[in-house]
Amino acid sequence: MHNPTTVERKSERELVITRTFDGPARIVFQAWTRPGLIQRWWTPKSFGMSFLSCELDARTGGTYRFVFSHPAFEQPMAFFGRYVEVTPPSRIVWTNEESPDGALSTLTFEENGGKTLLVLHELYPSKQALDDAIASGAPGGAPEQFESLDELLATLVGPDATE
Repeated sequence: MHNPTTVERKSERELVITRTFDGPARIVFQAWTRPGLIQRWWTPKSFGMSFLSCELDARTGGTYRFVFSHPAFEQPMAFFGRYVEVTPPSRIVWTNEESPDGALSTLTFEENGGKTLLVLHELYPSKQALDDAIASGAPGGAPEQFESLDELLATLVGPDATE
């Protein structure tokens, strides 16, 4: 892993995940806002989940809905919410409405010298909601998830870029 991912609990209700990516902010931003790209990296392979559908309208007031299957569950799992703020290529704020304990997620992209520092700040409605999220293992998947994003970005940036 050439760019480490940090996952840090900042307070009773806040979790912050950071990672630097090799590539300009506009390309990293696109990887978070285009359905065809997000489906290529979003799910950590070790979780065994597969995308069934990915709908997103990445603009302020827009919505998203990701539906996954998993061999251990009979029914698909859906993650959905709305975009509170979308400011290309520097900031995305969205809700996580699949449960009342969903976080408000704020993602910032800061470019420096062709690299992008990504900071994901999640604010949960209560200490228990964050405790439950951590216990589920979801935040622990961020390093693997971001490794997949690194792999995708390598195909979008540089001499062999597909974008």
